[in-house]
Amino acid sequence: MRQRVRGTWRWTWATPRWSPRVSRLMPHAVRSSHGFTILEIIMVLFLLVGLLGIVLPRISLEENLGSVGRRMVGTVRSLQSLAMTTQKTVRLYVDIDRGAYWPMILEGNQEKAPIDSAWATPSSLPAAIRFTDILTTQGKKESGRVDLFFSPTGRIDPATMHLMDARSNILAITIEPVTGAIRMSDERIEPPKARTILDRVRPLLKSTAAGG
Repeated sequence: MRQRVRGTWRWTWATPRWSPRVSRLMPHAVRSSHGFTILEIIMVLFLLVGLLGIVLPRISLEENLGSVGRRMVGTVRSLQSLAMTTQKTVRLYVDIDRGAYWPMILEGNQEKAPIDSAWATPSSLPAAIRFTDILTTQGKKESGRVDLFFSPTGRIDPATMHLMDARSNILAITIEPVTGAIRMSDERIEPPKARTILDRVRPLLKSTAAGG
């Protein structure tokens, strides 16, 4: 804009005034550069809610079954340590039907509960998890009670426990008696099949025994 100041002409720039009409004429890309529109936010939230609804149930079930398995492994380790520390045999009772377990210390012909207050009452599995079966040297049991013994030498009775959650996910916990190793698996662990003697080998064994 050209203005006359004291007999001279100068060029000056006037700042245009903002008006709602100019704002309505601006392109959408320029207006959205300052943030998201309400529609875009609603769409993102809708997608997040749908994704969480699919992922969270699976995560919670897997962690629940896994945490129960880790707690059982910790129980076995602590009872093994208790037997070695006290130099007394510890018996672990497992009630398959109730989903409960508790230890007792053997003193001659009597039993007493451990001093630790954590064992004042039996521990129980969560409502959505149960024992399906327990394999021991006595065989496979799907109900009733199973006893596991922890020796003062550190030896543990061999056993395999199978746990199942509400979605039929399996968790197997197996205890090796010699090494004391504990292994977990998301598949069933069946006991090794007994080796059978072939029919053509039996006569040879009989002749060897007779000759001896």
